[in-house]
Amino acid sequence: MADYKVPMRDIQFNLFELFDYEQHWQSIPKFAETTPELAGAILDEGAKFFENVTAPLNQSGDKEGCIWNEGVVTTPKGFKEAYEQYVQAGWPSMSHNVEHGGQGLPPSLGQIVTEMSGTANWSWSMYPGLSHGAMNTVAEHGTEEQKEKYLTKMTSGEWTGTMCLTESHCGTDLGMLRTKAEPQADGSYAISGTKIFISSGDHDMTENIVHIVLARLPDAPPGTKGISLFIVPKMNLADDGSVADHNGVSCGSIEHKMGIHGNSTCVMNFDSAKGFLIGPPNRGLNCMFTFMNTARLGTAMQGVAHAEMGFQHSLEYARDRLQMRSLSGPKNPNGPADPIIVHPDVRRMLLTQKSFAEGGRMLMSYCAKLVDLIESDDDEVAKEADAKLAFLTPIAKAFLTEVGFESANHGVQCFGGHGFISEWGAEQNVRDARISMLYEGTTGIQALDLLGRKVLMTQGEIMKPLTEEIHKFCQANEANPLVSQLVDATKLWSDMTMKVGMAAMENPEEVGAASVDYLMLSGYVTLAYFWALAAQKAQDTIDAGTGDLAFYQAKIQTAQFYFGRILPRTAGLAQTMVSGADNLMAMDVDSFAF
Repeated sequence: MADYKVPMRDIQFNLFELFDYEQHWQSIPKFAETTPELAGAILDEGAKFFENVTAPLNQSGDKEGCIWNEGVVTTPKGFKEAYEQYVQAGWPSMSHNVEHGGQGLPPSLGQIVTEMSGTANWSWSMYPGLSHGAMNTVAEHGTEEQKEKYLTKMTSGEWTGTMCLTESHCGTDLGMLRTKAEPQADGSYAISGTKIFISSGDHDMTENIVHIVLARLPDAPPGTKGISLFIVPKMNLADDGSVADHNGVSCGSIEHKMGIHGNSTCVMNFDSAKGFLIGPPNRGLNCMFTFMNTARLGTAMQGVAHAEMGFQHSLEYARDRLQMRSLSGPKNPNGPADPIIVHPDVRRMLLTQKSFAEGGRMLMSYCAKLVDLIESDDDEVAKEADAKLAFLTPIAKAFLTEVGFESANHGVQCFGGHGFISEWGAEQNVRDARISMLYEGTTGIQALDLLGRKVLMTQGEIMKPLTEEIHKFCQANEANPLVSQLVDATKLWSDMTMKVGMAAMENPEEVGAASVDYLMLSGYVTLAYFWALAAQKAQDTIDAGTGDLAFYQAKIQTAQFYFGRILPRTAGLAQTMVSGADNLMAMDVDSFAF
């Protein structure tokens, strides 16, 4: 079975037909030289690298895992060599600023490379992937000296980066963290504490790892208002910026995990390690969100990756596996049975995977345009893009990882008993996907952010740019047979927003009680918009008599499946989210015992 094939035709459809990236890049001066030809050449090279170099290491890396020995972590065979090729080819620097050695290409182009990398081998992709958030944090909040010392090396890929937030007694509630930062005479800080669940926290692929660490100053106020952010390198630097002696940073152990075995998830100990304040004192949480927002979009892409991998493997297997006869008559009369792809229930699972993989790719392509636009010279354009992205980020992160996991599970089901054993890779896809719903804030946390902080605190104003865009599309395409359903779904979304908001005015617990259902409904409606958009573009192309007829017909048919089989889930979610908090909160805590 093939490891992974980049869905290049679908990527090109999103870029140059659905979202008109050629015009988009030309509208932003710093990206104006990014042509379709240049993008195509870069993506073709990326496809070759990830299909041929990292994808073949996916299953072997899972079986071998990382090895910890007296504080030293060794990655699976082939990982280090693949990373060296990745750096030599210039992939880490692609979408970063030229001032620090980057190539200055659009972030949106880098996001497509991230999808390729992640689908090919999610465990491997995390080593360079975690660096992007660290780089963005240093670029946004670091001093010029810090940028020169650390950003240049991370941009080239010579060094990697991490974010060290979580401690054993606090996960999302970072106001409880205990790691200390003691001021030193030379202007540095002695960082002491233990962080857990640090992805790529230690490894053998680079000579230095730059940790971005949350800690408390001695005079810090309690809670989240007393958190500062620090750069803490694994290796101290000499005056000329070269690697010197080992800092007081060590890996205490690596976690034994359900999945992503090829990536080291570390317990990191900081023993009076030399660190440097980044950003203002006691404003670390604010600075950290530069990293977190990058990481949340990266995790949203993980959902797309697992949906795509589940679909590719399931499709190949379903075409070959012979089981039973079609109820409408033999489809493979010369064989002992028909391929399972002829059976309606297998089609249901394949189309669910396809609609989530391709729909998720559309959502991420849309978000990527907003990321580009934040760098526009037009302040108003940048501000509007930032606001829309703030609204869509929790939806993308939580919804796409939930449906990505669902798609991975469908993969096991398509394989039947073979899906439950390791040789086919379907069970690994499930195990690797499961963490995505926990990374960078669980689905519940993202839902509270969306409904409580984003929607209700703005009285729904944050939704309007997207819902108005949907309304304009519907008005312009009334003849599209999907539009009436999209209109109804968008109205349901608005109605539920108002109903939950009114209920929350009486009882604040209604927000938490409704939030996950609300987020999932938001995701289904958002994807419905993109599927309607894709179906319209496909129909227009067919009507013009151009392009690959089969490709565009498949887009329309997948959209019809989504509207007929997936979008109706919103009706049930609407009922559950307004059923009230009482059916969750009425039971006394002691009554849970049995």
